[in-house]
Amino acid sequence: MPVKKADILVVTAHPDDAEFGASGTIAKWIKEGKQVVYIVCTDGEKGTEDLSLKPEAFAALRKKEQRAAAKVLGVWEVVFLGYPDGGLEDCHELRRDIVRHIRMYRPDIVLTANPYRRYIWHRDHRISGVVTLDAVYPFARNGPSYPELIEEGLKPHSVKHIYLWGAVDDINYRSDITSTFDIKLAALKCHKSQVGDKFDWVEKRMRDWAKEVAKGQGFELGEAFHHEEIMW
Repeated sequence: MPVKKADILVVTAHPDDAEFGASGTIAKWIKEGKQVVYIVCTDGEKGTEDLSLKPEAFAALRKKEQRAAAKVLGVWEVVFLGYPDGGLEDCHELRRDIVRHIRMYRPDIVLTANPYRRYIWHRDHRISGVVTLDAVYPFARNGPSYPELIEEGLKPHSVKHIYLWGAVDDINYRSDITSTFDIKLAALKCHKSQVGDKFDWVEKRMRDWAKEVAKGQGFELGEAFHHEEIMW
């Protein structure tokens, strides 16, 4: 399996999660010359209350929307793992898939959802976050783990930084997205099945939150993360 070097790997449960949580920062890093790859664990086929929609057709729509949003941001590649929406599990198969892509793209930075956000948080977000953290350390860097990946030509890789969006109680990194907030909105607008009839409300909520994050930071609009540098 060929190695394709990327600077940043974004692991997300559903189409649109990364746009809501981190796309202002993603757009800023891309403008700085970083290559970004998305790994989307599910196709988001349950992201509707309309029972008349066929899951396969709705999944195809959401994948199309995600690719369009990624294009707006300048994301290099989007990979869909195809796990069931609402059915992510902390399991060997998902962990191995994420390890496989970490070893394939060999990023310095991994972004994912904060699995430790308390109380109201989508279960898929928690699962994708915790499995990604486990994949980053120790499994992606540990040679004896997943020997079948070694046979595929995917050698161990050590990620240097992890950023978790959805941080509330443990924010330790605030990113200035003042210059890329409009790109964030344009990417979000691509997810018409999710925001099409309420985009004004979404824009206001995103702007209000970005202003709150930026208070006292010396910039106007921000995104919040928990950041860990992996030193060993």
